[in-house]
Order: sequence, then C-alpha cells, then structure tokens
Amino acid sequence: MNDPTRTADLESYQRQGFGADMALPAPYALLIIDLVEGFADPEIFGGGNIPQAIAQTEQLLAHARKQGWPVAHSRIVFADDGADANVFSLKVPSMLTLTEHAPRSAIVEQLTPVSGELVVRKTLPSAFFGTDLAPWLTFHGVRTLLVAGAVTSGCVRASVLDAMNHGFRPLVVSDCVGDRALGPHEANLFDMAQKYAVVKPMAEALGLLHT
Repeated sequence: MNDPTRTADLESYQRQGFGADMALPAPYALLIIDLVEGFADPEIFGGGNIPQAIAQTEQLLAHARKQGWPVAHSRIVFADDGADANVFSLKVPSMLTLTEHAPRSAIVEQLTPVSGELVVRKTLPSAFFGTDLAPWLTFHGVRTLLVAGAVTSGCVRASVLDAMNHGFRPLVVSDCVGDRALGPHEANLFDMAQKYAVVKPMAEALGLLHT
C-alpha cells in the first residue's frame, strides 16, 4: 500500500532538487560497519533487522572478494580501563564493554576478515573519524564505496556522511544495513538517498555497477 505521507515527502524533496542520480564509477570498495557479536545479539546492541542485514552482507562480501575489491571492516573498541571514554560513551555507557578481547566486540564469524582486508578500530560512530580508512581507500584508488553494516541511523549514517566529505561516492546497500528499530532505519535510508548517497538493495546495486 502506498503511503500518502511518504509520497508527499518525496515529491517535496524532488521539487526542491534533492535525490539526483549519481554516477558510480570504479574502482569500488566495500565497507562493513560494526557487524560484531554485540550488534548481532538483541540482548546487547542488536535486534530489528540486523540479523537479515548480516545474512545479506555475507553474500555481498563473497561478491566483493570474488571481484577483488578492497574490503574494510570496522569495530568499536574501547580501552579495557575506559581511559578513552568520550561523549559517545557518555550517551551509551554500555559501549565501554566493547573492548579488544571482549567476545561481543568480535566480528561475526561469517564475516571474519581475511588477509589483506583492513580492520578499523574506532571509539566514535564514523569509521573515518580518527582512523586510517580514508587514506587506505585513497591508496587503493577507490571512487565508489559500498556500505553495509549497523546501525543504519548511527554508525552507518555517520560513516556515509564522512565518506561523502572525503570525496568518495557512497552506495548504501539497503538490505545489507540494519537497525535495532525499523523506524530510524527507514527514515535514515530515505534521508541518505535524498542528500548523500545512492541507496539500493544488493541486486540492484550490483546491477548498477556491472552495467
């Protein structure tokens, strides 16, 4: 069923010039954000549609590896003693439990990085802020960055904005990102599609790249 409010919103955005098409030139890379055990577990940081996003990302990762694309993963990792606590952990104190060797901080088994894939450790939402991700992508000549991970309204959105700020063209693979609540997930997909990124499900996204 069509949502008249959503249709009216989209018409308003389009009338004002948002949501333009954007070319997605090669070379490509894949960024998988925070798909760790804690975000896979609804009793810790997970829930919503994150399990489905993990399952889809497993397929996307296999495709990226087959194509030979650079692949980067991110993890939230705080010091064991919380010495690097920040405003993010003030708002979400339980983030401090994501330490280097905590099981909840480990990347889920089905997405385990292989040799040559970058693993970014961060203490803030964006995978770019204070990390080597941007220069690593630049070194590999990347122009279009496919984005998967969790959560859509938080670390995914922050990373997409910073990808754009660094001049990379974000392609958010909509069925490979998830959130613990579907309302923020859908709202942020809509907003990113209008302002910052191309947003497509995996089949359509890969079709765009191989056309």
